[in-house]
Order: sequence, then structure tokens, then C-alpha cells
Amino acid sequence: MAEDVCEIVVTGSDAQWLSGYTRTLVEERLVACGHQFAAIRSVYRWEGAVHDEPEARVALHTRRSLVPEVVARTAELHPYDVPCVIALPLVGGDPDYLGWVVRETREPRSGEGGGTA
Repeated sequence: MAEDVCEIVVTGSDAQWLSGYTRTLVEERLVACGHQFAAIRSVYRWEGAVHDEPEARVALHTRRSLVPEVVARTAELHPYDVPCVIALPLVGGDPDYLGWVVRETREPRSGEGGGTA
């Protein structure tokens, strides 16, 4: 079952925005849940300058086959030009929890699924 589920990490500058974004994805059944960290610090290079900024982060649990749709939906909703959206494979977990993630998410739309994390 772990091979069917993954975690998608998304960051954003505004914890409130990230909460609304997560709720949207849960309502659309693209993800089963999101675990948000309201305060993280990101150090990165952007357009030739090094930035050190406060951000928020969410760990989304979903089917691996829905990753392309989550990435596309994030591109539509996210205020960043290039948001951090990365999918991490799972190596194991509670079978009941993993089954719940699959049951609470929808099948990928035809022609969009099949991607792996």
C-alpha cells in the first residue's frame, strides 16, 4: 500500500494562505489531509540574490497517481512564480492509515494520472 501513497511538500510565505490552499485540495479530494508547520525558515537563491525568509510548510498525503494533478492545481493557486512542490515516496506506514488516504482521495482524471513520486 505504501507504494500507492506519497507525501507532497509545499511551502508558502503566508500560513493563512497555505491553510486555505490545503483545505481546497482536501475538498477537491486531491489530498486526504495536510499537516502544516506554521513557522519555518527558508534560505534560497532567487534571481541572483540569497534570501532568508520566514515561510510555512504543509505535508500533504495523497495517492502517487494524483501528483501531476496536485502540481497543476498548485500552479493555478500559488502566488509564487516557482512554488516548492516536491513529492516524496513512502517506504512504509500503518496500513490502515495508508488505506484511509486512498479512500479519501479520488481516482486521477483520465490522461493525467500514472506519474510517480
